[in-house]
Amino acid sequence: MPLIAKVATSVSKTAAALSRAAGRGDGSVIGGWIGLKIDPDLLAHLASGRAVALVSGTNGKTTTTRLTAAAVGVLGRVATNSFGANMPTGHTSALAREGHTPFAVLEVDEHYLAQVIDATRPKVVALLNLSRDQLDRAKEVAMMAQLWKTTLAGHPEIKVVANADDPMVVWAASASPQTTWFSAGQRWLDDSFVCPESGHPIERAQGEWWCTGCPLRRPRPQWVVEDEGVIDPRGDWHLVKLQLPGKVNIGNAATALAVAGEFGVRPIEALPRLARVASIAGRYAQVDKDGRNIRLLLAKNPASWLEAFDMADQAPTLLSINARDPDGLDTSWLYDVDFSPLRDRPVLITGDRAYDLAVRLQVNQVPFRHVQSFDEALAAVPPGRLEVIANYTAFQDIRAELDRVN
Repeated sequence: MPLIAKVATSVSKTAAALSRAAGRGDGSVIGGWIGLKIDPDLLAHLASGRAVALVSGTNGKTTTTRLTAAAVGVLGRVATNSFGANMPTGHTSALAREGHTPFAVLEVDEHYLAQVIDATRPKVVALLNLSRDQLDRAKEVAMMAQLWKTTLAGHPEIKVVANADDPMVVWAASASPQTTWFSAGQRWLDDSFVCPESGHPIERAQGEWWCTGCPLRRPRPQWVVEDEGVIDPRGDWHLVKLQLPGKVNIGNAATALAVAGEFGVRPIEALPRLARVASIAGRYAQVDKDGRNIRLLLAKNPASWLEAFDMADQAPTLLSINARDPDGLDTSWLYDVDFSPLRDRPVLITGDRAYDLAVRLQVNQVPFRHVQSFDEALAAVPPGRLEVIANYTAFQDIRAELDRVN
């Protein structure tokens, strides 16, 4: 690397280490921020010489990235932004921290995908899904799909692994001449009823979908989730055993296997490594405190709340909502979430915008109790399981109270 890049890398690693030592955070952003101030091309210098995979989408990025890094790890050391810092500062910090590795698997915020592709020149890009997310500061879904489509059209050398069940993703990925399709299902349909190509309605039946006004339709996937396992391109079925809850994570595992397959990793080699992943930056972590077994679930938009309800046990459940800058300042998205699955359990609410959540739960006729703190929530439930579902900064607040559990 050029001398300035070497200096920037050293300063980045030092700043990240000092941040961790001071208890100010995990250093996953500050190191990269300072490094890029010294050398604006630092990310490109650090990515050079590595085989890189990028993982992007509205939901599931952090989990899929962690599973993919585990799978690609069959081949050698992998640099990855395991704490979910998914913008160029986080990528820079992660690559600087790990030093030289032959591989890198990076989670990328969907808005930054074009910029990160230009900097890292990836071998593979995985596209998971697109749905509404923080519309007060994020692009509308079709606009994001168009951005992806334009980006991929300019990089025909990249291998794309894409979700065949999401019409927005299929339309975006259709710009690539090298696409491998996976089928992980699509429970949240509200953002893909209209074709992004023609504007006509999209119809669905028996797992298929198609546009009623143009040729856009579901492609035939090479990787398919079936029951508790995944069918590979050869037609072989593989049982997927995970410590992570929910069918959605079998879909994330299928994506990881598909990406790893582009690096030459066979499912039989990767699956034992996936089975060892227990939690990701606190997501799905289980902590015992005061006789309660606390499980943390992150949910930041309507689609991810739907999946969280599916993963949560029928047990007392704490919901926490903030509306700080990383969350988006507008909480109207709460009205896109159906909270009725929570009617059969004790529900507690907290967070900066607990009253917004209270009104929403009343509309869904879900009884609840408001608590001022996490400790009050613990005291309000009997010994046993406590499910915690929180959006981004609320999740981080609770994670900090549990000593930044990973």
